[in-house]
Amino acid sequence: MLSVIFKRKALDTEETASSGLWQLAMRRLKADRIAMISLFVVLCYFLMLLLSMTGVIASNWNKEVAVSYAPPTFMGADPVNETIKKETAQAQALPENPVDPLKDVMRELNAEIAKEQATGGAIDYYGVTDPLAEDMQAIDQQLDGHLLDQQAELKQTLPFGADKWGQDVLQKTIKGAETSIIVGVVAALLAVLIGTVLGAISGYFGGWVDDVLNWFYNIFTSIPYLLLILAIAAVLQQKGIVSIVLILGLTGWTGVYRLIRAEYMKHTSREYVLAAKAIGVSHFRRMFVHIFPNVSHIALVQISILVVAFIKSEVILSFLGFGVPVGVVSWGSMLNEAQSELILGKWWQLVAASVAMAILVTAFSMFTDALRDALDPKLK
Repeated sequence: MLSVIFKRKALDTEETASSGLWQLAMRRLKADRIAMISLFVVLCYFLMLLLSMTGVIASNWNKEVAVSYAPPTFMGADPVNETIKKETAQAQALPENPVDPLKDVMRELNAEIAKEQATGGAIDYYGVTDPLAEDMQAIDQQLDGHLLDQQAELKQTLPFGADKWGQDVLQKTIKGAETSIIVGVVAALLAVLIGTVLGAISGYFGGWVDDVLNWFYNIFTSIPYLLLILAIAAVLQQKGIVSIVLILGLTGWTGVYRLIRAEYMKHTSREYVLAAKAIGVSHFRRMFVHIFPNVSHIALVQISILVVAFIKSEVILSFLGFGVPVGVVSWGSMLNEAQSELILGKWWQLVAASVAMAILVTAFSMFTDALRDALDPKLK
């Protein structure tokens, strides 16, 4: 009877232990209302990213759809644009002059020209036929029709306004989110991968390997971070998303390295690692199969932290002109354009990019704090 009771208690203990850190963290996250709201906001941004990458939304972000600096809809149409439009329409309308002595002559000449154009033939000017008349006529008709259609399609207001080139600020903000989020996520994954591998090697082997990697780590941390990425960006002189990801990923691994190294130094001397060593398990398997699952929560939290940091770093690089190339939009390039627009009183592009970035960064930071608390083994 006692053996059955002890077996049941042992099974209950195993089930509790098997739930592990991850299930306990999920329970804590589900109980945290702020964490769930933040996660929902982040998932909405990633859904928007997916739709933008597939071309479902913001595919025509660089198309001219409105007049220059069209204001947001709640502000109404810009009176300056309305005045220019009316003056242009009045200038294009040429009223007839009843006292013009050449009115009848010009009317006959225009009628003759229209007749020649209708028949498709070239106009005869005193016996001289223009060989390019038909081609020029076709080009003029196509150009005039295109300009008239384009002028008719341009809107006076948009939901979030337009920039200098008449591009929709809302679509630019969505497309800019795609660039900034991709840079932040990919660079964070690269930095965590480098920091985890180097930290695992340094903390596991120790000795001269640890000394060499610490020397390498001290070189990177001795230079201010922002100055380091600006210097590397100036040396590479390759504006593009790939170069930005490499710059951020190759310079942002130091914090991950320090944390992972400390955890590996603690776990290397524990019983389960010594038992694996006693039965002949290889170094690689001990490092990444036995130890890493017990420190993987640190890497996950660091990914969340670095995504926020790298999004802000990409905005700074693009704002200073070291970021995305011409033809690619990001929140940083939008802020770069907005600084000249703000002088003219056109504030909507600045507000759109700033609010979009602030919402994402705030939600990601709050979720990261909740995740770090949920994965902290000391809070079990």
